[in-house]
Amino acid sequence: MSAIPPKEGWYYTKIAKEEKIWIGLALVVCLGLFATMILWHVYGKQNPSFTTYKTNVHEFNALYDAFVEKYKVGEEHGFAVVKPDPNTDVFMRAQIWRWEPVLILKKGESYRFHLASTDFLHGFSLQPINMNFMVYPNHDYVLTFTPTEAGEYKVICNEFCGVGHHLMVGKIVVEE
Repeated sequence: MSAIPPKEGWYYTKIAKEEKIWIGLALVVCLGLFATMILWHVYGKQNPSFTTYKTNVHEFNALYDAFVEKYKVGEEHGFAVVKPDPNTDVFMRAQIWRWEPVLILKKGESYRFHLASTDFLHGFSLQPINMNFMVYPNHDYVLTFTPTEAGEYKVICNEFCGVGHHLMVGKIVVEE
């Protein structure tokens, strides 16, 4: 609220030429940024597109359990370690306060990731690649991922999900 009220009828006064120029310039800049945002998404490959399916916890857990049973090669700290074949569906589950399973992938091969949360909103942040997605409960997020460098990657929850949020770190190992 202003300390001094405006004069009566101020709304109907004519806009000065200089103000019209600034308004027009601001409009051109806004439209340019809007077009750049669309072009950046389509051609910049900065934000990979993904598909979302409505699901429920029981359906996704059944798919997840079948995936783990088929490709399990061991355990690490109580988590299943799975090594799926290239060009297959890979299931990762966010559950209070863990990302599971530990994945072993091959460099240069494509995988179709299915991400789902069984309880709260979680974040899927693949580091050091800086790939970020929000994962809502009762939704299956499907995205294609092709690792280009061998090494160990961390999956970090980047949406605050409770007192154990800081412990919610998953692991993906990419082999040559």
